[in-house]
Amino acid sequence: QVQLVESGGGLVQAGGSLRLACVVSGRIFSINAMGWYRQAPGKQRELVAVIISCGSTNYAGSVKGRFTISRDNAKNTVYLQMNSLKPADTDVYYCNVEVPFNEYWGQGTQVTVSS
Repeated sequence: QVQLVESGGGLVQAGGSLRLACVVSGRIFSINAMGWYRQAPGKQRELVAVIISCGSTNYAGSVKGRFTISRDNAKNTVYLQMNSLKPADTDVYYCNVEVPFNEYWGQGTQVTVSS
């Protein structure tokens, strides 16, 4: 069984930083991409950042230049370094892993940015 466990969320003041981590465990033979999404109550889940198997990354326009996604293959972990946080970044952040013909989600971690 595949599990994704996120950590690193919390409360931070505007302008501050947080680093999210997502540890992937279980039987996964091939990962196409690992990413972070976020969702506010009543809104659709949106892509924040993704890193594909070759190492290429893609970011939502609203976080480009402030957030950095990275992965540690040896630890099966994907990170999201979030700098210059804004109140608009307040959301539940979800880790996502895409494998051939399937995908997995973490349980979510709350990020709250106070003004």
